[in-house]
Amino acid sequence: MEWALTSINPLTVSIFAGLLLLILFLRPKNSGKKPPGPNGVPVFGNLLQLGDLPHETMYKWKQTYGPVIWLKLGSVYTMVVQDAASASELFKKHDLPFADRKVPDVLTAYDFNQGTLGMNQFGGHWRVLRRLCSMEFLVNKRMNETTELRHRIRENMERWILEESAAARAQGGTGAIQLSRFLFLLAFNLVGNLMLSRDLLEAKDPESREFFDCMNKVLELAGTPNIADYLPYLKWMDPACMKRKMNKNLGRTMKISSKFIQERLNNRKAGKFQEKKDFLDVLLEYEGDGKDGPDRITEKNINIIITVSIN
Repeated sequence: MEWALTSINPLTVSIFAGLLLLILFLRPKNSGKKPPGPNGVPVFGNLLQLGDLPHETMYKWKQTYGPVIWLKLGSVYTMVVQDAASASELFKKHDLPFADRKVPDVLTAYDFNQGTLGMNQFGGHWRVLRRLCSMEFLVNKRMNETTELRHRIRENMERWILEESAAARAQGGTGAIQLSRFLFLLAFNLVGNLMLSRDLLEAKDPESREFFDCMNKVLELAGTPNIADYLPYLKWMDPACMKRKMNKNLGRTMKISSKFIQERLNNRKAGKFQEKKDFLDVLLEYEGDGKDGPDRITEKNINIIITVSIN
């Protein structure tokens, strides 16, 4: 039995590796005209050539291949534009073909990318989100209407900082605090008042600490390179466990923020409506034709929009 296991495992690995290489090399190649670029190696392409300082490597390649370079990062083809004239031509004449962005695997957790402007695929749904955000959320009128609220939120933050510092000194400490957490609370409650007409978290609320910690982890994971983004056939393995960690932390943040949406839905069912419509009301009441965009915005996507706005 022991002999069988030791002989089968290398054989299985060899067969798997052989099939993988066969798929990679026999896959049809795009024969269309591409910009110049450095030759890569099998499987990894130019990924291993970038080095520790990719921006310096790109600059060196610019001297050899010109301002527009074609790279293959693993299985992902990438065009690098390194001067203003080429960038201007790209956005003026070829904007639509390059409108979509490659979505990192971790940002597909809970379909997070589908509720964001930055990562959503260009199309009707993206246009609806952009129109609602630009006309109903990021407008001077709404900002002017919340001037007093913003002053109150700032005063609350100052009070919380003083209380936290005093409590730390009372315990024999220096009075030092984690300022980033209070700035996060300020931003969270500011967005909360713009979108939901209320403060969302208090400094001493246990959920505020959990939300802060989880959101920090979400941001860290979103900015960490993931080998599965460049070698998509590894996604099912999640080799760096990044997708699993994102599901865990993003799930916690969305669970907390979903409470505020559910509370509003329950109030509306009971006939309790806001005196002035806020952005959440706009999202809940949106009705489209279902042809060039969604017929409505789901509760899940509303939750994502709120979470993204906080960031």
